[in-house]
Amino acid sequence: MTERFMIPRSVEWNDTHITILNQQKLPEETEYLELKEIEDVWDAISTLKVRGAPAIGMTAAYGLALAAQRYEASSMAEFKQQLHKDINYLASSRPTAVNLFWALNRLASSIGDAISVNEAKTMLVHEAIRIQVEDEDVCRRIGEHALSLFKDGDRILTICNAGSLATARYGTALAPFYLAKEKGVHLQVFASETRPVLQGARLTTWELMQAGVDVTLITDNMAAQTIYAKNISAVIVGADRIAANGDTANKIGTFGLALLAQSFGIPFYVAAPLSTIDLETKTGRDIPIEERNPEEVTHIAGKRIAPEGVEVYNPAFDVTPHELITAIITENGIIGENYEAELPALFEKSEQVG
Repeated sequence: MTERFMIPRSVEWNDTHITILNQQKLPEETEYLELKEIEDVWDAISTLKVRGAPAIGMTAAYGLALAAQRYEASSMAEFKQQLHKDINYLASSRPTAVNLFWALNRLASSIGDAISVNEAKTMLVHEAIRIQVEDEDVCRRIGEHALSLFKDGDRILTICNAGSLATARYGTALAPFYLAKEKGVHLQVFASETRPVLQGARLTTWELMQAGVDVTLITDNMAAQTIYAKNISAVIVGADRIAANGDTANKIGTFGLALLAQSFGIPFYVAAPLSTIDLETKTGRDIPIEERNPEEVTHIAGKRIAPEGVEVYNPAFDVTPHELITAIITENGIIGENYEAELPALFEKSEQVG
């Protein structure tokens, strides 16, 4: 029997505005925000009110569609000029998550056959909605593939939040845990807190607890001891960008977990949709790494914990070399032999299915 449980949704389209679950306020407060202007959307993405590569892409797509409804363009040429200005504006909100650029470019391409401004406006909304609907199906398929790698009783470590809050539903790295719950398979999750913004502590534990998934919180520097003492079976993480050779950018701390997995001889899995794969970026060295406000490190809950004036290095992401990745799990299957050959083949598989 399929078990029913709550999976929170992070983004919803409401014709005149976008509703998002404010992830800055979790877990203390469940607050929904209405984004009515493109500036609201830019701020929500930049300040992590909405985060997670797929959710960022969905929100940006809706934001572009929302802004376009108010264009007073007299021709398609004028409409496209305004559209590309807003695409560039939204693209500047976060530089690392490739889904942002993928979603915006997909919307721009969707109006190629439009013969009027009104038709183009409608097409943009439909395409944005289609991105969200597709993402839910993609995440479930990722979860099915990932679950095939685990067995009842496994203990699995993850970092950051690659769950329903970061996607349309189910998530990527967290998807197998939701599906295991549905199917009566018991998996125990260990969630790393993910300093400095604490997405693991605030978000991953919160959403998994909503669904009744067995989750235990650890601090980031407990990872090695946890793998050793708790007999961790595997590490699974999400991704913000995967280069053509398989190098993967994800939340800061992921690279360290990959090194630990190698040291302990356990698999290290990356779960991500095809939209996170960037074949134009050849290696991880070509991925731009966002550096964020030093106060994320020097302060906790608004209280200073470090000396005034101390130098701070605060990269939001790191890059895990492909040789440390046991397998990449996508909606089109699992690969792990030769990423440079297998990653392009995944897109060919999509075209054949389509």
